[in-house]
Order: sequence, then C-alpha cells, then structure tokens
Amino acid sequence: MSEREPGPQPAPESVWDYPRPPRLERVPQRIEVVFAGVTIVDTTAAYRVLETSHPPNYYLPEADVRPGVLRRNAQASFCEWKGLAHYYDVVVGDHLAPSAAWGYDSPTPAYAAIAGHVALYAGRMDECRIGGEVVQPQPGGFYGGWITANLTGPFKGAPGTEGW
Repeated sequence: MSEREPGPQPAPESVWDYPRPPRLERVPQRIEVVFAGVTIVDTTAAYRVLETSHPPNYYLPEADVRPGVLRRNAQASFCEWKGLAHYYDVVVGDHLAPSAAWGYDSPTPAYAAIAGHVALYAGRMDECRIGGEVVQPQPGGFYGGWITANLTGPFKGAPGTEGW
C-alpha cells in the first residue's frame, strides 16, 4: 500500500512563465502568518502578484491582520508597476520585526485591488502558510516572495541575480 498526499496537488509553476508586467490574481487558499508565537494573519481573501523570475508576493487584507500588530514607519519605496509603497514594523509584545511589511495606499489602476492590503517578508516571520504548506522566503533581503513546493526557479534575489 503506497502513501499518497491527500487531495489534489497544485500544478508546477515556473517563475519564468510569469508575465511582465506582473499579473494580479486572487488566492483561494487559506493563508496564516505567525510572529512571536502568535497568529497575526488568518485570511482566505488574499491576492498574489506574479512577476517574471520572482516567487509570488502575497497581499493580505489589513482587516485580517491582528489589531495593533502593524506600525507604519517612515520607510517608502517605489514600484514601477504598483506605485509608491509604505512600510510597517510588525510588533507583538516586545518582539519587533522592522519594516517587515509593506502596502500601497493608492496603487496604480491595474493593482487597485491591493489597496488596503499588506505584504509580509516570510523570512522575518516565524512561519507563513498557504493552504497549510509552510513557505520558504525568497532569497536575499530586498524582495518578499514566498516559495512553495510547486514553484521552480531559479529565483531572483540571491547574490549575483540583481541584473536579471
């Protein structure tokens, strides 16, 4: 008797098949984020952004983030596709992850659906799960993609990939 994984498995996805400009799509799976031993996000209303060479970034409704966890800071950056981003420190008790989340107050029209959503760096959290699967953070410290078992790379972000 052989063991099988329960339920259907997601089809493999190559990040090199993702488009440029990036595509925005709804995520049907449950997403959970744990920081400092506390579940700070539990949602089934997320979006993901798919961009060539990057694992997806997941945008989670701020309404589904535990109250008081996000503290907006002065950091900002600009995305050629989505516009001006602002950053948040993530705080639970005396645990702090500086600039571990970001969002867009007024994203460009193609990404208007992610207004009021926040993305988190998986590597700065205890654990991020999509449909129960624990994700791996995108290599490097700049991009915030989440890597799942069905993704194939190579992924932008590791040393030497800045020029891709």
